[in-house]
Formats: sequence, C-alpha cells, structure tokens
Amino acid sequence: MTTPHLGGRGTGMPAGAGAAPHLTETDTDVDTGTGTDTDTTSATVITSSTAAMSATAGEAPDPRRWLILAIASAAQFLAVLDLIAVTIAFPAIGQDFAPAPASALSWVLNGYTVVLAALLVPAGRLADEAGRRRCFLIGMVLFGLASAACGAAPTLALLIVARVVQGAAAAVLIPTSLSLALPAFPARERATAVGVWTAVSAVAASSGPVLGGLLAAVDWRLIFLINVPVVLLAVGAGGRLLPRSVRGPRQALDLPGTALVLVCVGALVTAFVEAPEWGYTAPATLAVLAAGVLAGVLGVRHVRRAEQPVVHPVLFRTPGFTPATLGLLSYFVAYGAMMLAASLLFTDVWHYSVRTAGLAMAPWPLTVLVVSVVSGRIVGAIGGRMTAVVGALCFVAAALWWIVLAGDGSGGTHYAVRFLPGLVLAGCGTGLYQPVMFAAAGSLPSRQLSLGSGVLMVSRQAGTALGVAVLVATMGGRQQPDLGALRGGWIIAAVTSAVAVAAALTLRRSGEGRG
Repeated sequence: MTTPHLGGRGTGMPAGAGAAPHLTETDTDVDTGTGTDTDTTSATVITSSTAAMSATAGEAPDPRRWLILAIASAAQFLAVLDLIAVTIAFPAIGQDFAPAPASALSWVLNGYTVVLAALLVPAGRLADEAGRRRCFLIGMVLFGLASAACGAAPTLALLIVARVVQGAAAAVLIPTSLSLALPAFPARERATAVGVWTAVSAVAASSGPVLGGLLAAVDWRLIFLINVPVVLLAVGAGGRLLPRSVRGPRQALDLPGTALVLVCVGALVTAFVEAPEWGYTAPATLAVLAAGVLAGVLGVRHVRRAEQPVVHPVLFRTPGFTPATLGLLSYFVAYGAMMLAASLLFTDVWHYSVRTAGLAMAPWPLTVLVVSVVSGRIVGAIGGRMTAVVGALCFVAAALWWIVLAGDGSGGTHYAVRFLPGLVLAGCGTGLYQPVMFAAAGSLPSRQLSLGSGVLMVSRQAGTALGVAVLVATMGGRQQPDLGALRGGWIIAAVTSAVAVAAALTLRRSGEGRG
C-alpha cells in the first residue's frame, strides 16, 4: 500500500497518484479514451491520468473519505480474519465431522487460501472494467452468504464448497477495497489512510487466534456466523457512501492469460500449503510445483505478446511497482515464518494455552496500529523510501533478536525480556513497510487500481504461504518443534527481510520529503 515514487515534498505519494481528492471510474473513462491496451496507449493513459488528477489538486477532500475507508477496512478485516481464525477451530471441526481424514479437513483452510490467491488478479481486472463499487457490493453479499453456508454446513464436503466460494468473494473484496478507498484521499493523507488499512489487516491476522479460540470454545460455527451482521452493515453503508462508478472501457477477455494466471498462482500456493502433508519431495508436490512454474513462464511470454493481456507489462514499468511487488513477496515470506514460529514457541516450547498464546502475540498488532496511524507523518518527514527501509530493518532486527535471545524455559521473564522487544520491533516494521509498499498501487493509472492491488495482494498471499511452508520444512516434519528448528525459521526471516530492505532501496527518491 505504498508510495514508492513520490510526487511532492512531504506527501509520501507517487507523482499524480493522490492529487485528486475523489476519483471514480467515470473519471477513468474520460482519461482512457479508447481503451486500447497497447504499450503506447498505456503510457498515454498514465500521463493523462496523472494530468487529470493534478488538475484537480486544489479541490476539497471528500468529506466521506474516512467512512469509505472504514467500509473498505471492514471487508479487509473479515477476509483476513477468516483466513486465520479457522485454523484454531480445526480440532472442533474435526470432532463434528469425524472420522474425516486430516487431508480432507485441511481443505477447509486450504480451499479458501488457494482460491483467494488464484483469483486476486482476475478479480482485480474485472473490478476495474465492471465498476469497483458494483463488484465490491456483490463480493460482500457473496461473502456473507458463503459465511452463513459455512456456519450451517451439515457435511464436510458442503463446508469446503462454501469455503471455496468465500475465498472467491474475498478475492473480489480485497483489491476493490483498497482501490475504492485510495482515490478518496488527497496526497497528504493517503499514506495515513493506507497505514490504517494495513493496521486493520495486521490486527485481523494477529487477533485471529484469540477470537477464533474464544468462538470455537462455544461453537466453531460462530466463527462464520459472526460475519453475517458485519456484512449486512457494510452492504447497507456501502450502498449509501461508496463512490458511484460506471463500467470501464470494454476489452476482449484474455482467456488464455487468465487461465495461466489461475494455474500459476493456484498451483504454486497449493504446492506451498500441501507440501508438509504430501512431502516436500513427493511426486504430487513436485508435479504441482512444476505446473505452476511452467504456467508462470508461459504467462510471462503470453503477456508480452498479447494485445490485451490480463496483466499488462506496463504495470511493472510504472515507477516503484516492481520493487513493491518483489519487496512485499520477500517481506511476507518473513512475516509468515515469524508469525508461525512465535505461535509454536508459545504453545509447543513454552506450553502456553491457545488463548494465552494469542494474548502474548497482542503487542505485535497493537504496535502496528499505533505506528500505522502515524506512518503518513513519518513518510512526510523522511520520505517513502527511507520509511520502507527503516521498516524492513526493524523486521531484520526482530528476527535477529529472537535468534540470539529467545531461550528455552516456560516463558515468564523469557517472554518479557527475550521475546517482547522482538514483537515490538516486528510491529514497527509492519507499520512502516507495508503502507509504503502497498501504496504503489496509487502510482498506477486509475483504471488499473484494482488490478494493481490484486497483483500486490498475490505477493502477500504467496509470500505468507511460502514462509509457512519453509518454516515447516526446517522443522523436518516434527509435530513438536524444538527451539533449534524455530531459530532456523527466524534465520530465513532475517534473510528475506534483508531482501525486502534491498527492494525498498530501489524505490525512487524523487519528491520524497527530506529522505
């Protein structure tokens, strides 16, 4: 959510990305003209979109912008929460559907994860063309219906089907939520807005184990049913407050490109999440991984040659977007490994209960919440690039702290002295790095905001899944990891966080505050 290429001193925003206080797809239609998707026209779109937004820089900010952000953040919270909280309910779900095999039960989580990751890019493209407000509201209704179906599912098969539908709905909600919120904010506030959006995601991820444990202790179905009233409120408020939009210029549907994206992302994420169950060198794992890599190679070749590809190469020629994509992938590998390693340390090494472990993780999201809210001012003071560098370095420092100081024992002073400072450092890193890098979507032409957001979200989903898979691999398949295995995960996190630092260093300095 960040702004790698900054267009004004102290704004922390890309050139032209946040100048217009309120921009809808109607404005996009004027900017894009014919909708022809050649390289030349795409470059013209960027120029004309930037000029149009710059022309309106003097307009007053949209008075509804914080309410729009609240609605967008609610969608993000639900999508992330349902990814995390369900893991805590696995034992209870297994008891209800006994004697279901663990391999089948795992698809209650994996069906959501794989479908969400695979559909993010096509869903973002669809939203840019069909209208973000329309797609957001349809996605929210579908998410609510799927949640109700999950809560009422009489069989495991129906629960898995409902989770797949839920994942598809989340794939629509996540990129459209960011692309609906960003244009409503002027440049000076956009980094703060993205910081709030990031904080909501981090709080959802970190509070998932606590909320999931509390609800599962009563009835695991409440984890899904609790979504329904939130969805009803969000749909009602969204229908009144979200900016109205019209369809973007029609383009031919890139069926081969869409299929290659689905196979590539879906196969890679499936290989990551199933490798611990199938075996890292099992034929099934290697075959699915190979299919994903092959689809990726063919996909890159296709988008270079196609006239109207599902993901146009111009996205990655937009200043800052490629470093943001690669930086987020590296960062979330570290994030996934660090989050799981911390949870396993609390539950399996220090023998905390699930609820206590969730509370022990709380300083991380709380720090994110505080830092993200002031991230806009930090970007204004030192620039987007330096803010991202400091954030990634905080993540490196957190991993190094745990490698050196996290010890055995039962917790107590071990937690307060040896682990808590690392959680605070990780929270600072999250609150500083993610807003800058995710705001790279704002540097894109307005007609590609949802698509660009979807690409960045794929980095998040794939990186997190890979981080978890790599950590599990370092544990050697052991159910009860020892401290040495967890340290291996923190070493991986330190290395990938260093790669995220390198990605942040490649962001352009042009127009950055004083950084």
